[in-house]
Amino acid sequence: MNLSEHQVAAPRRASATEMPILDLGDWLAGGPIGPVVEQFKAACTNTGFFYVKNHGVPQETINGVFEATRRYMSLPMEERLRDKIDERFRRGFMPMGVTQHPGHKPDLKESYELGMDLALSDPDVASGRPLHGPNRWPADKPWLEEAAMKYFAATIQLGRSLLKVFATAVGKEEDFFLQYAKKPMVQSRLFHYPPQQSFTNLELGAAAHTDYGMLTLLAQDPIGGLELCTRNGEWVAAPYIEGTLVINLGDLVKVWTNDVYVSNPHRVANRTGKERYSIPTFFNLDYDTPVACLPEFAPSSGEPRHAPIKSGEYLVQRFAAVQKYKTPAELAEG
Repeated sequence: MNLSEHQVAAPRRASATEMPILDLGDWLAGGPIGPVVEQFKAACTNTGFFYVKNHGVPQETINGVFEATRRYMSLPMEERLRDKIDERFRRGFMPMGVTQHPGHKPDLKESYELGMDLALSDPDVASGRPLHGPNRWPADKPWLEEAAMKYFAATIQLGRSLLKVFATAVGKEEDFFLQYAKKPMVQSRLFHYPPQQSFTNLELGAAAHTDYGMLTLLAQDPIGGLELCTRNGEWVAAPYIEGTLVINLGDLVKVWTNDVYVSNPHRVANRTGKERYSIPTFFNLDYDTPVACLPEFAPSSGEPRHAPIKSGEYLVQRFAAVQKYKTPAELAEG
């Protein structure tokens, strides 16, 4: 991709229509799912982004993981590099410069990567299945693991709930997607974006991209910085709203729905001159999940727009394109 470099102006704030807020409180307390489903369907067809409030993730859990992330990222670089991400399991500290989208300069961010914590004896780990393995934690910093895993567990619970909404929205039973979440490829990333001095389309905190899998659940700090592209091509700012999480769709959702539900491009530009932190959980399904156009979205004539694919294979392909990911076989070859 050959792109010309140009300055990126600060976009306007997204409107309530462009970034609706779904209240999950009544439903999670035992109320009917229908009202949430209708709001979900509208958000998925219009922008692929929305906020949720009364989502069930305790605020003290969110505060705790932000505090731990700030504390860890303030440590000397040489200390953090001792926890540098391992090539096989993709867990640990990821320094700036690792993630680079084609046609762009490396993203101006660093992170701590964690996921489903699987023992080395787990069959998928032992067989070398990509992105399956144990988490990696610094032994002298138990506070990082405690805060991160508490947040991770809470967002997994919310992700499972949202899969029920998604299934109902596409005309399936509530547990349709849960059948593919026995050992889901869920990942959380503790992001730190240092202050940025200039803003071009080729060098940002996170270059414009779409997420890869099913659902992303994002906790922002009050700094903001998340920007998304509307369906008419305009960039708008997705502001911090107290008490909410941001939810966006990944590209596999387009395969299930034949592009009826969208995954919009988004980016991060830290325009404040302050340190920015955000913590997404990427809720992806089991590695072998067969992803294909659902009958409810099949075209009346011709083939669906996307060929069937396995969830894990697709994710590995996308990671490899931006993070110099090596497969277990490549690692074995040296």
